[in-house]
Amino acid sequence: MPTLIITNASQQAANDAFTALIDVGGAGTISIYDGIMPADPDDAITGNLLAVLTFSATAFNPTTTAGDAEANAITDDSNPPATGTANYARIRSGAGDTVFDCDVGEAVDEATMTLISKDIAAGVPIGLTAFILTLPSGA
Repeated sequence: MPTLIITNASQQAANDAFTALIDVGGAGTISIYDGIMPADPDDAITGNLLAVLTFSATAFNPTTTAGDAEANAITDDSNPPATGTANYARIRSGAGDTVFDCDVGEAVDEATMTLISKDIAAGVPIGLTAFILTLPSGA
């Protein structure tokens, strides 16, 4: 099996470049769904759209520690369109291009994106207080 182990500096640079993709075309979005996460982010979405949150024009601060990037302010969805249980999120650039999909959970070590509750109700505002993205180092 091939092995690739990158340095902390390489991990940091990769994360900065990766998160910058969200800024292409303006403020990116976080769309939260109740379906099964597609096997590939290039695949069509599944499930119902529960909420859409919007990143700041610059989505993430430059990485300050190896592999971690902390999002700038994220605008709440003040009127979610549907009721359901969040299962995954699709992150898109400001141009509407998919950057990545991630799982959604209620515990910090349970999923990539943590919500206070995965239960979302139509018309009841939802927001994120923080979003820290960590790319693997390979080490």
